[in-house]
Amino acid sequence: MKFLDLCKVYIRSGAGGNGCISFRREKYIEYGGPDGGDGGTGGSVWAEAVDGLNTLIDFRYQQHFFAKNGVPGMGRQRTGKDGDDIVLRVPVGTEILDEDQETVIADMTELGQRVELARGGNGGWGNLHFKSATNQAPRRANPGQEGVERTLWLRLKLIADVGLLGLPNAGKSTFLATTSNARPKIADYPFTTLHPNLGVVGVDNVEFVVADIPGLIEGASEGRGLGDLFLGHVERCAVLLHLIDGTSDTVAGDYQTIITELEAYGGDLADKPRITVLNKVDALDEKERASQRKELEKASDGPVMIMSSVAREGVTEVLRALRAEIDDDRIRHRPQEEIEPWRP
Repeated sequence: MKFLDLCKVYIRSGAGGNGCISFRREKYIEYGGPDGGDGGTGGSVWAEAVDGLNTLIDFRYQQHFFAKNGVPGMGRQRTGKDGDDIVLRVPVGTEILDEDQETVIADMTELGQRVELARGGNGGWGNLHFKSATNQAPRRANPGQEGVERTLWLRLKLIADVGLLGLPNAGKSTFLATTSNARPKIADYPFTTLHPNLGVVGVDNVEFVVADIPGLIEGASEGRGLGDLFLGHVERCAVLLHLIDGTSDTVAGDYQTIITELEAYGGDLADKPRITVLNKVDALDEKERASQRKELEKASDGPVMIMSSVAREGVTEVLRALRAEIDDDRIRHRPQEEIEPWRP
């Protein structure tokens, strides 16, 4: 199993140590008084986004993460040791969901981001804390606070600028292999791609990341084929590249199949900027190209680009169009700088 993007984990923070009931007893000291120390704080459970990971495969072999308990307090005013924290190291782009798989607890979108998932229990007070003028020999101490136990889901959504969409064998993996150093599996049968692939693509001295996901078929939202489980990996993309096989007899139907599945998936995926490309045009003559392109433009109600990844025809133009959409998206999401009022 090379790729894992959804897993279930069980976490528990450490309980706090109990407070101590103790009195100072030394020779020739008649009134020693209370000297019971406090218990240590229990360890917490954290999640941290780290570099070098692009899958949750590590959590297939370990699902339980329990932090250490705090050590109880001791006499001579000694405080117990705090429990050690536990850090879940996840790839950038991981969503942490509650047990219902709907409530988002944290979205780890930045490298180095840390989130506390379960806080350790506080240590109990020893009897030294309860000493007063009217209670000079307290014989009570607080127990440590219990830890927090939770069941969480981790869902990975890859961080990419461009998401590739299309039916199986539409040429998505070939496009990724042609334009980047990624080497996805390429073959002449459907569902060659079984897990998402990432590639860094460059054009005009600018680089961006492209995500290739397994192809969709009609009824994917109902579980047919590989389903729509991998569509989450293109939710964060700035633009979608929709590839249609130019050698197909039903290019309009192929286009509508993908659009229907995007709408059935929900969210704002169907409303994202999308570039439609007629692929594999190297196998068509000029008349067939014009006919297929005209039919696809009528179905998509928008412009259609033509491309052949194998012959590298039209590839640069498509990359430049993607770059323009990415730049527009970054401008839209750029935080507005507050303009300070002029002062003399």
